[in-house]
Amino acid sequence: RPQGPLVSSSRLSSTVKPPLAIVPRLSIAIVSVQTGNLTTTIMTTLIRLIAALVAVVLAASSAARVDAASPFVHGKIFFNNESGASVEDSKPVYGCCESTKLDADTCPEDLDEDHHRLLGKVQIGTMPQMTSEQALEVLESSVGAWNGGSGVWPQMSLSDRVASVQSFLAELQHKREEIVQVLMFEIGKNKKDAEAEFDRTIIFADQTIDYIKGSGQFGSGWDASNGNTRLFLSRAAVGVVMTLAPYNYPLNESYAALIPALLMGNCVILKVPTIGGLAHMLTIEAISKTLPPGTLNFISGSGRKTMPPLMRTGKIDSLAFIGGSKAADDLIKAHPEPHRLKLFLQLEAKNMGVFMPNLFDEDVDDSELEHALKETITGTLSFNGQRCTALKLLFVPRLHSEAFADRLARKVEKLSVGLPHEQAEGKFSSITPLPGRGRIDYMRSLIDDAIEKGARIVNKNGGMVVGEGEANESTLMVPAVLYPVKRGMRIYEEEQFGPVVPVTPYDSIDEVEEYARTGQYGQQVSIFTSKSNGALSGSLVDKFSTVFGKININSQCGRSPDTAPFSGRRSSAMGTMSVSHALMEFSIPTVVSYKDV
Repeated sequence: RPQGPLVSSSRLSSTVKPPLAIVPRLSIAIVSVQTGNLTTTIMTTLIRLIAALVAVVLAASSAARVDAASPFVHGKIFFNNESGASVEDSKPVYGCCESTKLDADTCPEDLDEDHHRLLGKVQIGTMPQMTSEQALEVLESSVGAWNGGSGVWPQMSLSDRVASVQSFLAELQHKREEIVQVLMFEIGKNKKDAEAEFDRTIIFADQTIDYIKGSGQFGSGWDASNGNTRLFLSRAAVGVVMTLAPYNYPLNESYAALIPALLMGNCVILKVPTIGGLAHMLTIEAISKTLPPGTLNFISGSGRKTMPPLMRTGKIDSLAFIGGSKAADDLIKAHPEPHRLKLFLQLEAKNMGVFMPNLFDEDVDDSELEHALKETITGTLSFNGQRCTALKLLFVPRLHSEAFADRLARKVEKLSVGLPHEQAEGKFSSITPLPGRGRIDYMRSLIDDAIEKGARIVNKNGGMVVGEGEANESTLMVPAVLYPVKRGMRIYEEEQFGPVVPVTPYDSIDEVEEYARTGQYGQQVSIFTSKSNGALSGSLVDKFSTVFGKININSQCGRSPDTAPFSGRRSSAMGTMSVSHALMEFSIPTVVSYKDV
């Protein structure tokens, strides 16, 4: 019997079991008829009937486990609109998890047959591992396309650039299903969320184009409101933009910077994410068809090997980085003239969920707390908590904190845990595999540290890795609700970026304010309060307005809507993301003026 925990309850598996039991029941219809040809005719007819029913059943099973077949994408080097075969030093890309059935006699007797499985990784593609010399060759392509601002793309009219980007987006739509499939298997995003990432990316781009067309900031005419001085206001590109995006939203986060940068006339180098990069390989054809050579180039492989050499040349004009602050700092320091490097950074966060005392008053309807809990579940565990905007530390009045943690844990236990393509009761898995064992090891280290210092796991099976065998390849972790979490525990300060939900009791709202005021990050906060008495909450909003980029009332943290500014303070961000703001981040105002004589 393989070592390690297997899937041990129906709650931990969202696989819909095919109703194959129908087939054996049909065997009782095969009557014992002893008259030669009649027996043969009946048997043949029934066998055909059984075969047809089996086909229907298997089709139903396939519908319940949609797109279960893993994809395979051959990564290629792509720059100057030329895609070559993979370099010799390509590495295999593995999907987050694949189910392997086990024989019944290798598993415990009380384990349901459908749960006789281990989870292991499966290869879904290859990715070129470019050298620093190859990365520098890509940079020269981008520098040549920029040509000091005189290249084809930066000199193209804004309307023509818009038309080219629209053509690119139209071509990209043809790859939607392939990209969705790759997102599911490479980063463990369920089908619904993978579709939402693709669709939101297209919508963001369309909204950005609509803003350009309706705004007066992009060369709409002469301004004659300044006495005898006439002004023509426009915005022009910065230069060569290097953009790096994270694994959790490899398409959407990349394009939230890439599309505005392209529209403004910049030439862009995209560092393909180490995890989540295969989706970009599927966009190469669309880029080649619609954009001039060198306008958008790819670099793949180790960021530590390829990115610093590019920065050291001083030829990178703008850095769009979404990831960790330490890596961002290292890249910025590598630039010989960092003062001229235009920065757009979206970094870590330790977003607080603050539950006000009035939410627990006896005269407050329980539906208000129930709503807060619903938002908390989504806020902490949507895409396994792998979002910079996730709620990462919950502050609850001490008198009610233990009951709150228990109630939260019961809701967590109801979440379906499974593979991205699996469904339970018509819904895709809520909790899916993490993209790599390193994330599992980090989650466990945070959990172990908290337990050693006095916390406990409140929910059943919290922290368990489903389908983990001797090879330790499974990355499907049951979320862990930790209580009581306090200062001195790593989870109190560190961004977990995963399915660990820490609940911290507080005695005074001053403790909450101090954590916010002295913390390293300042992206967002969610305040959950009763509708009947919001005086204290209003005071908290005023104090938090100089600490966080966004304050959410009775709702989870989030980036949407994309028309609203998405910003942060301290080590959480530099620059603002939105349909309109991103255009400003990747352009510089240009004024043409003359005076009436």
